[in-house]
Amino acid sequence: MTTKLSGQARTVALGTIKGWTEMAGRDAISKTFKFADFNQAWGFMTRVALAADKAEHHPEWSNVYNRVEIVLSTHDAGGVSDKDVALAKFIDSIA
Repeated sequence: MTTKLSGQARTVALGTIKGWTEMAGRDAISKTFKFADFNQAWGFMTRVALAADKAEHHPEWSNVYNRVEIVLSTHDAGGVSDKDVALAKFIDSIA
């Protein structure tokens, strides 16, 4: 089972991902991405989906035209874990 990040480990881990914010009232992180158009947004989502499925760690997200909003939290850990930080880093690398 994956362990939820807390204390100094959480602070350090979240410091390695830029632009992701902790959500008020929920142990999760979120970020909004904007692209030139729907095609670019959908292509980005496809790449994320393939990596997330391979890692068996799936984001919560929504897409409206060129905007993709992503929320990451490890449900079986009850909050943000190393899995979320790793997926956030991958997402940032392809955005």
